[in-house]
Amino acid sequence: MRRKYVECCGVVHNEVVEKVKAGMLPDPMVNDLSKTFKILEDPTRIRILWALNQSEMCVCDLATVLSMTKSAVSHQLNTLREAKLVKSRREGKRIHYSLDDQHVTAIIDLALTHAQHQ
Repeated sequence: MRRKYVECCGVVHNEVVEKVKAGMLPDPMVNDLSKTFKILEDPTRIRILWALNQSEMCVCDLATVLSMTKSAVSHQLNTLREAKLVKSRREGKRIHYSLDDQHVTAIIDLALTHAQHQ
């Protein structure tokens, strides 16, 4: 396979290049990370995550907070659950949703900090 290289300054710092190459993420991890960011690009999903960051909620509560239908919220929750960003627990007939773990809270907090400093 022939690779194309972009010339920038004419000097390649081999030690740096080799170090960075050795530390690059494997393709499956890059693909998983990319999927997570694609899921997070949807404003409705961000609103749901923000709401769940404040409190565990059922679909009806989320629909009311977001002024959406229960069906639309359920669809988004399913996507977030498949991505392991939210989890659910059953209490009688009701299902309550919350963030999957503290990593999701950290992602939200870091992204918000980044957005506020742009």
